Amino acid sequence: MTQIHVLRAAEPRDVPAIVGLIRELADFEQLSHQVQTTPEKLMPHLFGERPVAECLVAEVDGNVVAFALFFTNFSTFLCQPGLYLEDLYVQPAHRGQGIAKALLQRLGQLAVERGCGRFEWSVLDWNANAIAFYQRMGATVLPDWRICRVTGAALSALAA
Repeated sequence: MTQIHVLRAAEPRDVPAIVGLIRELADFEQLSHQVQTTPEKLMPHLFGERPVAECLVAEVDGNVVAFALFFTNFSTFLCQPGLYLEDLYVQPAHRGQGIAKALLQRLGQLAVERGCGRFEWSVLDWNANAIAFYQRMGATVLPDWRICRVTGAALSALAA
């Protein structure tokens, strides 16, 4: 059976499939306990009155098998917008077919088209396969930067 790969902007009908892929990604990263994503919660952030994120999906034979969720950020040093990739995931059965590469290339095209000075993302330090892949795609893994995060009760306390 011939597999047909389609890369496109996500549509509202894709939200349940995207949520399923987010759950698969969380399982892979051993972070399932942190997932609060539901189609009802995700829909307004992608397709509501004031969307804060965008998503690309990849289909094989009509089934969504991969996604890349991203948003615009800003560099004060470059004084330009940037594109930040929050998550990229390809189902294991569809890896090695060029889907992740196609998603990254399309995001790079979007960054250039939109006048972005940077295209950035984070990768877990134990994910050697992903690190090697990203480096082959031209990414530099920045050794001197650490992510700072405030969530939950700590965020409430900070805001008080």
